[in-house]
Formats: sequence, structure tokens, C-alpha cells
Amino acid sequence: MTADLETLRAELVTRVREQEGARHDPVTTALRAVPRHLFLPGLPPESVYVDEAIVTKRDGDGRPISSSSQPAIMATMLDQLDLAPGHRVLEIGAGTGYNAALLDHVVGADGQVISVDIDPDVVEQARTNLTAAGHAAVRVECVDGVGGFEEQAPYDRMIATVGVWDLAPAWLAQLRPDGRIVVPLDLNGMHYSVAFERAGDHWRSRSVVACGFMPMRGELAGPKRMHRLAENLTLTVPDGVDVDVDALRVAVDGSTAEAAIGVPAGSAWLFDGLSQWQARTGEARWVVLGEEAERPVWLARAPVKWQAMHMTAGLLDGTSLAVLARGASPDDDLGVIGYGPLAGELATRLAELVRTWDTAGRPSTAGLRIEAYPTAVPELPAGQVISKRHHRFLLSHQDS
Repeated sequence: MTADLETLRAELVTRVREQEGARHDPVTTALRAVPRHLFLPGLPPESVYVDEAIVTKRDGDGRPISSSSQPAIMATMLDQLDLAPGHRVLEIGAGTGYNAALLDHVVGADGQVISVDIDPDVVEQARTNLTAAGHAAVRVECVDGVGGFEEQAPYDRMIATVGVWDLAPAWLAQLRPDGRIVVPLDLNGMHYSVAFERAGDHWRSRSVVACGFMPMRGELAGPKRMHRLAENLTLTVPDGVDVDVDALRVAVDGSTAEAAIGVPAGSAWLFDGLSQWQARTGEARWVVLGEEAERPVWLARAPVKWQAMHMTAGLLDGTSLAVLARGASPDDDLGVIGYGPLAGELATRLAELVRTWDTAGRPSTAGLRIEAYPTAVPELPAGQVISKRHHRFLLSHQDS
């Protein structure tokens, strides 16, 4: 290991801490010790030691299906997991093996890490990378993660590194009674990294953090909600919403209407504050638009950019859309762009939704509590309920 690589790792840890706040010492130590470049062979170290997710595999349509996650969210989830030396951990989604190596570093020689993935190519590469990095003790198995890995159960901790639509009963059954599971949970199209622990007949969140992950493949991928409107342009809709793709293609390529919001705000609140607010208030047509391109054609004014992905969110009504957009000049506040026959009406509705959120004090993920009740539980406390196959999720705020 050269001094340059040590410096690059130290600089990455500094950026992660600056972005996300103080970290538990075991997590910081693991980030400093584990060589990320060995899990991304072929890439120059300067492009590896950055606080960004790096796509490592795409499907036949060019959509990313595996990656090395952003170090900041990896550190956040490891904090949520509350690992200790000697813990036995199951990871759902092997990726490059980098996260499993971080887990292995924290649990130490007296602990054990098992990582499972549905993709044999991903499994083989993760094994190779872990061996090269000195973490050959990590066990990587090619199975559908929905079933967990009963052979090594029970586990002190579980973590999913892919977006999940529901909690698999096998995971909860394979956790120790005092265990903890951390998952990027999909609720109304938004991902929240949730640390769950048992609370009697259900599971209660210990912490909730807004995040974004590729969806799990297999049974827990949930219903198909991503639609391709044009080259590199995708639309993600809530469960059960039908989409007229051909009509929306015409809409986004046609005339538009704009509306001012009159609420100064940066882009960070888009997937944390406003998106979570609409989920709580029952707006059923909240959608996300993404365009993967260095120079976007349709989303040139999108308020969020993640690597080459430009993203925005808004409302869908039949064959019309309204989405949030940066102003025409860099100094302008965010506004709204509408597309389709109801462009003006829908743009006005979205602008009003933002103003209502602002008046309510801009509630965000902070203070959000999520409880997961098995569907067999007959009655739930009052609150917003999102029903899935195995669980019903009750959302509330701890200050409410």
C-alpha cells in the first residue's frame, strides 16, 4: 500500500464525515483500513476514492443493476446497524464485496459475515475481490436473498444493500430476538434506510434516513413501476398506477407550462422533505423522472444530479406531468414545469403542494417513525398505513 493510497482513503473519510456528521469510531476505522480500489479493479484510485456510487453492471437495456454504493450512505447504514466485535451478520446483496469487507473489519476475527446475491457473476467477482483485499473469511453465496441464509442463522445483525419493497419473513425469523436489521425500504416510491428492532408483535424503527438504492431483483423487487419514456429517460410511479407510455412520450416532447413556487429551497429537500411529505399526506401520483446523460436533453433543469443521472420529482395525472425544475438562471428559485393537456393545472397543483409543505414547517425524515406489522395483526394504531405482501407499514412522526 502506497502513501498516496493512504492519503486518498483519509481524504475520503474526511469528506464522508463532513457530509454526514460524526461517525462511530469502528465505522471510521473500517473506511480508513479497507482498500476500496481492490473492489473496483481496473479503475484508477483517483476515481475510486470519491464519495459517489459507481455502477459495476448493467442489464441488456443498459440500466444499472449492481454497483459499489456511495461511501457516505454505506457509513450511515453501518452506523444504524450498531455492529460490535463478534457479531454474526447476514448481508443481502453482495455488490463488489466492499461493504462485506467493512462489516468483516468491524466484527473482527470472532465474528462472521455471510453475503448473498442472486447474480452468479456478482458473487464470483465479490469473492475474488474479498480474497484480494484480505477478507477471504467472508462467505459469499449465490442464492435469492429473499430466503436469507438459514444454514448460518441466527444472526445478530442483517443489512440489505439493495432497495426492498417489503420485509421478508425469513429475514425476521433468522434474526436473534435482540437482533437488528437495516434495509433501504421502498415506501410510495421513496427509499428510506430503516433500522428495525422487535417491539412485541411488530417491528419498530430505531432510525430512519432518506436514501436511494437499486431495487432488489427477485420476489421482493415489488411491482414494476419504472417506464422508459425516451432514450435514457425513465419514469418511476407508485404501486398500482397505470401509465400510458406512448401518450407521455408525446407530452414530454411537446409544449410546456411553467409555474413559480415562491419558496426558496435547495435541491437536498427534494427526496427527503417534500417527497416524504407527499407520502404522508396521501398524494397518490407522486413520480420520479430520471435521465442518465452527461448532457441531458429532457431534464436539463433537473434539481438533482447523481453522477450522470439527472433527477426530479412531481405529479402525474393521466397523460400529463408536472415536475420541479431549477430556474432559468442559477440565481432563480426552483419552479415547476408542466407537460401534456393538463400542464398548467398540474403545475399549479404541484406549486401549491410545495407551499403547503413549507407552511407546515418543511417536515422531513427527521423524526419519522416506521412500524412494520405482519399482515396477520388485525388492528393497527391510527396513522398512515402502506400495505405490502407480508407487512403493513405505519408511518408517524415522533413529535405528532
